Amino acid sequence: MEKNKALDNADNPKTLSNMLERRHQISPFLFLSLCSLLFFSSCTFPRIILLEDPLTSEEHLNLGVAYEKEGELDSAIREYKLATKKLPVAYVYLGNAYFQKNELDEAEQYYKTAIKQETHNSDAYNNLAWLYYVTGGNLNEAESLALKAMELNPSKNNTYRDTLEKIRELKRHVR
Repeated sequence: MEKNKALDNADNPKTLSNMLERRHQISPFLFLSLCSLLFFSSCTFPRIILLEDPLTSEEHLNLGVAYEKEGELDSAIREYKLATKKLPVAYVYLGNAYFQKNELDEAEQYYKTAIKQETHNSDAYNNLAWLYYVTGGNLNEAESLALKAMELNPSKNNTYRDTLEKIRELKRHVR
């Protein structure tokens, strides 16, 4: 009987019109739900894209030093690499960080790059000399590097002289 009543109502044009109107009406809740579903499924959340680095090279260098003091050498290395874009001295810091990680080949390469970038950087010469002293290789080169560091920056002669004396002592024992 229910079926017949539904069929009878469907035959009545006024009832049929009312049914169609109700079918096309969407509740506000359903409408908002559909809109949010479409929005969140068709696009991602907005992202902020930085076109320029907000930190200066000096700030990257300082951040690298802070990371290095905390023993976070990989983070320090990342910051130093960013600093090298405008600060060649950062190559010395990179060499030092790799030296601390006992990755001596990388340390050597960064010290050499520092010397090429800044031929007057006495610390780069001294640190490369110290690396050669520690490895026990290239002792003649190490001695030359330490002497060059002393020549470039006499105010640090005490530090560089210590490196030079240790190299010369090792050379005497190796002979």
